[in-house]
Amino acid sequence: MRVETKCIQEGYKPQNGEPRVLPMYQSTTYKYDSTEEVAKLFDMAADGHMYSRISNPTVDAVEKKIAALEGGIAAMCTTSGQAASMIALLNIMKAGDHFICAGNIYGGTVNLFNVTLRKMGIEVTFVNADEDLDTLQKAFKPNTKAVFGETIANPSMAVLDIEKFAALAHNNNVPLIIDNTFATPVICRPIEYGADIVTHSTTKYMDGHAVQVGGVIVDSGNFDWTNGNFPEFTEPDESYHGVVYSEHFGNGAYLAKARYQLMRDLGVYPSAHAAFLLNLGLETLAVRVEKHCSNALEVAKFLEKSDKIEFVNYPGLPSNKYYDLAKKYTPGGCSGVISFSIKGGRENAVKSMDSLKLAAIVVHVADLRTSVLHPASSTHRQLTDEQLIASGITPGLIRLSVGIENVLDIIEDLAEALTQV
Repeated sequence: MRVETKCIQEGYKPQNGEPRVLPMYQSTTYKYDSTEEVAKLFDMAADGHMYSRISNPTVDAVEKKIAALEGGIAAMCTTSGQAASMIALLNIMKAGDHFICAGNIYGGTVNLFNVTLRKMGIEVTFVNADEDLDTLQKAFKPNTKAVFGETIANPSMAVLDIEKFAALAHNNNVPLIIDNTFATPVICRPIEYGADIVTHSTTKYMDGHAVQVGGVIVDSGNFDWTNGNFPEFTEPDESYHGVVYSEHFGNGAYLAKARYQLMRDLGVYPSAHAAFLLNLGLETLAVRVEKHCSNALEVAKFLEKSDKIEFVNYPGLPSNKYYDLAKKYTPGGCSGVISFSIKGGRENAVKSMDSLKLAAIVVHVADLRTSVLHPASSTHRQLTDEQLIASGITPGLIRLSVGIENVLDIIEDLAEALTQV
C-alpha cells in the first residue's frame, strides 16, 4: 500500500463482525483466566497487555499504523515528543556517555539535551550539520553512542542531509536518530535514507487538530545492537529476570527494551483516549500535509516578494540554501512552517502579528489552523536583540504555521497586516 492508503488502512484491521472504527479501550487493566497466563506475560513468553502504563490495545493499533507509515518494524507511543526524544537516547545511553546532535534543532530539545541530560551525566556535542564528514567526524569521542538530527529543523527550516549523517553514524558503529516531526512520513521516510530510529512529536501534524500532546519512537529494525558498543542489549537485564534483549527479541530488541524497562519505570505512556484522537488525525494526514505544503509554498512566494520582509526561510523556494536537499529528501513538499523576518525588528513584527485576523497567535505549530509566534517576545523573550541575532533569531523573526484554509484568505490576512508596518 502507498502511504496515503496506509494512513487509513494500517493499524487496526477489524475481523468479521467487529467494529469498523478503532475502538477506545478505556481500561487500565486486563483480565486473565489463570495466574499462569499472567506469569507468561511478565516472562515475555506470550503476547498480551498486562497494564496500560506499558501497553493498551488502542495505543497498540496506532503504534502499528505509525510503524507502517515510517517503514519500521515497531513503534512505541509516548506522552510527548520530548518524552520520545528522551527515551530514544536513554535506551542506549547512561551516565558517562556522549552523543552528537545537529545544532539547529528545536529549542526545547536543545534544553533537554544540554541541561537535563547533562545533569544525568550524558554529554552532548552540537555540530553544524552543513559541515563535511571529515569535520563532523572530529566531534566523535570513544564514548559516543548516537547521532541525532531533525529532518526539517524547527524553526530554521534547515533540511538535514540524512544520508551524510547516516554515514557519519554508521562509520562509527552507532545509530542515527531522526526527529521527523515537520516532514511526517508522508513527505519523508528517514529509514529509507539510513536512519535507524525515528521520533515524532505527534502533537503536530500527526494529530493535526491541536487536541492532544504525544510522541512516538519508531525502530527500523536495521541496526546491529550486538556490535559490541551496546552491552545493554547483549548482557542480562537484572531488572527483568535477566533477559538478554538481543537473544529474546532479535532485531526488535531496541523497542522491547524501551518498553519493558524504561516505559515500565518512567510511565510516560499515552491514554487510550489520546491514541483514539491521534488515530483520527493520522487518517487524514496525507491529504492535510499535501494542502499544508502547497499553501505554504504560495505564502512563501508572496512573502519573498514583499519589500517589508528581510528574508524568508522555506526550503521549497529555489532561492533557499536547502532547496536541493529538499528536492532530494522532501520532494512532496516542505511542510507548512515558514520563518521570516520583518524589517524594523521586534516592534514591527509584533505590530503586524497583532493586526492579523485569520492567523492566531499561539504557542503551537503544525495544526490545520494558520498560526504565528514571535520568538523574541515569547520563547526567547529573555534575550537581548544582540543575543537573538547570535542565536540565528532576528528581532523581527516570525514563525508562521500555514494552515489548510483557502490560501488566498491566508495571503490577504498577511498582506493587510504588513500594511500596518
